[in-house]
Amino acid sequence: MPQPTDHDDAITQATYLAQDIAPDLDSVLITHYPDVETLDTLRPGETDLKRALAVNRAVAREMLDAGVEVFVQRADRAAFRRWMAGRDNTPENRLAWIDRPHLLRGPAALEVLGLKAPVSPRGQTFDKAPGPIADRLLEAFGQDESDDFDALVQDLMAAGRTDVLDLAIRKLEEREGEEAGDELNWVLLVAAEGAAIGPSGWAELVALAVALPPGDVPDGEALGRGLIDSGALTDSEEVRLLPGWRSPDALTNLSFGAVRRVLLDLADGKPPRDLPPGDTDELARRGFAVLLGLRIDWAIPVWEAIAAAGGLPDEPDEDETETPEAARRADRLDQWRGRVFDETGGCVPLDLVAFSQVANEIADFLAEAGEQMGGFEAIREFVTSCRRKAGGDEVVCHLQTSGDALELSVYTATGEWLDSLTMPADRLPARADEMSPLIGAFVRLVPERPGR
Repeated sequence: MPQPTDHDDAITQATYLAQDIAPDLDSVLITHYPDVETLDTLRPGETDLKRALAVNRAVAREMLDAGVEVFVQRADRAAFRRWMAGRDNTPENRLAWIDRPHLLRGPAALEVLGLKAPVSPRGQTFDKAPGPIADRLLEAFGQDESDDFDALVQDLMAAGRTDVLDLAIRKLEEREGEEAGDELNWVLLVAAEGAAIGPSGWAELVALAVALPPGDVPDGEALGRGLIDSGALTDSEEVRLLPGWRSPDALTNLSFGAVRRVLLDLADGKPPRDLPPGDTDELARRGFAVLLGLRIDWAIPVWEAIAAAGGLPDEPDEDETETPEAARRADRLDQWRGRVFDETGGCVPLDLVAFSQVANEIADFLAEAGEQMGGFEAIREFVTSCRRKAGGDEVVCHLQTSGDALELSVYTATGEWLDSLTMPADRLPARADEMSPLIGAFVRLVPERPGR
């Protein structure tokens, strides 16, 4: 009886591992090596090309049998070396390379692996009568923690059956009232903004709301490009922002069917038919404008990284403190916001959020701004109180920062101390070190205590 070879052992181990993890995956990325030199470049010391290709085919078969979508990238030495330039030459970095512009999926991906594409199942079809399907949808909607509802909604949207979704809302309103119908409508709106489409298998609509300064509306394309170039985004996300400004009201007035059409247009590289650019004069009067975009999720599990780790990574702990990398991204985002504020005369970019969260993001900003302006008014009242204490003498103010807080000390011009006030960062309309021009507009600032 022939003894198993290292070649056979590698295939068997990969097959067992693929069978074990496939139920937990939606997609997987396999790297194809065209020659031994390329294999050795990406995986130093590995020169058994025949074994590497056989493992890829075995893994792909198991994944396909389990309903996992298989992506394939052709290893390219030049592209890999360019990507590694500036990165530490660690196994983790080497395994993290994804050739995003040339990723293959479907029959084209399997052909590279030497596999025949399985017969694609026909897309979900539905009866013409919407009533029974709407009832089925509502039954799934009432089940807690069920995936059936989400899957059915996505299938109906993919089939263009918004008539069923509209009917489901009306039925729910008749049974349980308008509030219940509004809740379902909101759930469908959120479902419409993301889908298993695009080059990586998942894409979603995002929006960047901006509080506009008085006067001219800034260049949206330059502002969006600045965010993408700021280093504030994660490595696994790609954001493509449209250049034209959109109206927040226009976004919130879209139906879930229109939201899905906007998503499909952006995924196809087309301007959204349902959401043309807004009038900049009107946006300036309203005080807010929005950049619309597509976020592509490139966090595709890489087979070789899985194999090297012996399985899937553990789920992150929700209570885990912020990582150093997340802190660096947050700092870069703050730096970018500061530059935008300075260069545009007061433009304030909010957070990049999912399409459906724009109205909430603006409302939160206005609420916070109200608190901050309340803090600014408190500073004005504090200075006024000090003037009363001074009995007509001129008062001056000395500013100091203490962490993120601002400390104000007010004196008479001759050096008599009158009072002090400390304002925390969350009550200031700008960073503590940016408050001097605002406070200097109504009281003279001095670099040191007068008379010293």
